Amino acid sequence: MLLADMGADVIRVDRRQGSEDRYTGPVTDGGEGGAFLSLNRNKRSLTLDTSKPASREIIRRLAEGADVVVANLPIAVLNKMGLDYESLRAIKPDIILARVSTFGPDGPYANRLGFDTIAQAMSGAMSLTGFDTPTRAGVSFEDYGTALHTAFGVMVALYHRARTGEGQIVDGSLLSTGVTFMQALLAERSVKGIERRRRGNAAFFIAPADAYRTRDGWIVVQVIGPEMFARWARLVGREELIGDPRFADDLARADHRETITEVNECVACEAHNRPSVCGSRSRTRTRRARARTARGARRSAGEVPRVIGIRRLSGRSKAGPVGRHRGSAVGHTGQHQAPCPDARRADGRNPTRAWLLDRTNRGVAGGRGSVNRR
Repeated sequence: MLLADMGADVIRVDRRQGSEDRYTGPVTDGGEGGAFLSLNRNKRSLTLDTSKPASREIIRRLAEGADVVVANLPIAVLNKMGLDYESLRAIKPDIILARVSTFGPDGPYANRLGFDTIAQAMSGAMSLTGFDTPTRAGVSFEDYGTALHTAFGVMVALYHRARTGEGQIVDGSLLSTGVTFMQALLAERSVKGIERRRRGNAAFFIAPADAYRTRDGWIVVQVIGPEMFARWARLVGREELIGDPRFADDLARADHRETITEVNECVACEAHNRPSVCGSRSRTRTRRARARTARGARRSAGEVPRVIGIRRLSGRSKAGPVGRHRGSAVGHTGQHQAPCPDARRADGRNPTRAWLLDRTNRGVAGGRGSVNRR
């Protein structure tokens, strides 16, 4: 999605029946999920049965015309399909291969499949989330984080190739993303031997930083640094806390968060006539203001909204039927000569071309990874 939104001509290659994630959380009459429609906008679609001998020639021609190959497959499967880096380099010497996996390209788990929740668990994030039991985040941040890291790596690789003419491998994995996001807490444990325990919505290193109940809902408050803490203390009418040694710095305030929580809850309940942040109409209006309508992604009650998180540079916005670009996409393999009419930039130059391979082999089904987050 990110590469396509920035103007790349992206061809998503599915197995013939499509991927399982297409129908997760259905929002359309055809059963497509909201996440699928959003994350696969601006892409063209091609289906391929890799059990057929002719598929190897199609893969070769796709690679020959691509700048980047993004593969969401285990290393052993890449090798079997001729999508390892050396095989791709033999087809196109300056090719860039972006490999997305759960555990990375080496080590004992290199050929294992997995989902976002596995990375949340193994990185330690679930042990610090929630109140009483290990809790996964409601948003698949390991998936999205891996997509961001990999897309950024691809952009750097393209820049490097423009300067040197050399292609390279870009590796992204869910577990490495999880460990990266956890690095502050992991460093603290390694250096100081401090093993943090879950605190619900409270922060580990600062306070106040929590969700607080009011008479008509919940509010969230976050304070960092001495100046902001002093402003907060004056706001709630507790200026004596400014010089209290228990609240001398961020970490001390976090260690005495119970006292701060009592102050916040007391003030919040007294100010019951103020609008609640959590669940307020203003928050809903803000969300809607950031949403845009996905043209063509229709359901019986209207169009499916999507959120545009970055500046949109590409005019294409649909995630349509599996294989809908079979003719134009395969046209880049030499079997057809009619390119997709919207596959050229406004300045007349061809855009960067990438193609995504997402478990087209039926025997590889089971580990989704993050290719659809691109």
